[in-house]
Amino acid sequence: MPNKTIPYGKQSIDQSDIDAVVEVLKSDFITTGPKIPEFEKAVCDFTGAKFAVAVSSGTAALHCAMFAAGIKAGDEVIVTPMTFAASSNAILYCGGTPVFADVLPGSLLIDPSEVKKKISSRTKAIVAVDYAGQPCDYDALKEICLEHKLLLISDACHSLGGAYKGRNVGTLADMTVLSFHPVKHITTGEGGMILTDNADLATKMRMFRGHGISTDYRQREEKGSWFYEMVDLGYNYRITDFQCALGISQLKKLPAWIRRRQEIAGEYDVAFKNNPSIIPIEKSSDVSHAYHLYVIKLEKTDRNKAFTTLRNNGIGVNVHYIPVHLHPYYRKRFGTSEGLCPVAEDAFRKIVSLPMYPKLQDTEIRKVIDEVKSLK
Repeated sequence: MPNKTIPYGKQSIDQSDIDAVVEVLKSDFITTGPKIPEFEKAVCDFTGAKFAVAVSSGTAALHCAMFAAGIKAGDEVIVTPMTFAASSNAILYCGGTPVFADVLPGSLLIDPSEVKKKISSRTKAIVAVDYAGQPCDYDALKEICLEHKLLLISDACHSLGGAYKGRNVGTLADMTVLSFHPVKHITTGEGGMILTDNADLATKMRMFRGHGISTDYRQREEKGSWFYEMVDLGYNYRITDFQCALGISQLKKLPAWIRRRQEIAGEYDVAFKNNPSIIPIEKSSDVSHAYHLYVIKLEKTDRNKAFTTLRNNGIGVNVHYIPVHLHPYYRKRFGTSEGLCPVAEDAFRKIVSLPMYPKLQDTEIRKVIDEVKSLK
């Protein structure tokens, strides 16, 4: 690819972020210290959630949520195929079985009517993935969960800063999972978080991130105690203080970054309006879209050829995602195949993610638009 390729996503780090990290590196704690609860509180204040549990990655956050939900062998969890594999893999980590429900053709969000068809006596939870940054139809999904006594888990790794019918992402489900990977809205390098209003779920996840131990090092230091007990089988999913310091600094900039993402999306919308060859995925009028991704369907151009052409011309497009049930592991283990989720499969053959990040320049946006429009 050319040296000046415009990437599809990119972190934004400034001097204030660097200063925040350096300050922690010079302090007494670089892990399991005071910045972790400070970051958790900051995200709660931002979203309106009551409790937050910061962990080492978005995948760890998904695993924590599945553990807190009590998923075990014999349980089924309904999930969309239009997501990164971690959304489904976390079900497997707990011994459960993922059941794939197809997506809506316009938005590529999980289809509540398809969810209903997949419910069985073994279903314990639904994972709603806010694909590209657009919140799912949480009212419909909550109604299903209430009727069947299921937990609703929001995979909001794409949608921090978004809202559904005036309600913030982070307050729409029993548990909400976030990712702080560098291409997400804010970054801690690697890192993740689970938000919930349920104190019992939060307690379970806090222990799970620290080997299943009832207290952490900082808590024991504050009490002048060495004593601890392992009360469950957990993992080392701890996040560091310097990562959380970066997250606190980044979070202050998130509202402006979301506005810029929405501005960029607006320019793309105008450029591709009424173009039968280039169709952006649909946006609902009752959401505030966080635009982690800007995804288009190429209706009259071979997607793979278009991908190569755009990359060769300096546009670092990507594809999100291969439907999870079509990955070789899932085909082999569960016998899944094409035809299981035809809407997701059809979309996969057409979709491309365009560059989308706050520091994308107007001249770069124009270049992206011109290159996409010139596809044959």
